[in-house]
Amino acid sequence: MSLLIKRLESNALRELSILLTRESRNQYLKEATITEVRITNDLSYMTIFYTSYVSKDKGAVKDALEESKTYLRHELAKRLNARKMPELIFKYDEALEYGNHMNEVISSLNIKHDDENK
Repeated sequence: MSLLIKRLESNALRELSILLTRESRNQYLKEATITEVRITNDLSYMTIFYTSYVSKDKGAVKDALEESKTYLRHELAKRLNARKMPELIFKYDEALEYGNHMNEVISSLNIKHDDENK
């Protein structure tokens, strides 16, 4: 992956986060947290991974993102000075939920530590 694409990904993540948290009027968009941005090598697609710590309604956040896709793409193009702006694809990031689930599983195990045996 080229340095240009990595830089574009990190700048897009920063600008999207600012757009959603500070400049959006939609409450569901304010609740979305961008966790990762991936751009294809040919700059045709930008996959945006998001999660929502507040809203349990994943569908409402996804719908809000999809409804504002054109606006977000236009704003990103302006802020990133991009001649060609990739198509935006939103995907829910399940890593946080998976991590929480694994913590619960580990906590439920009755494993004695060496410190407790003494």
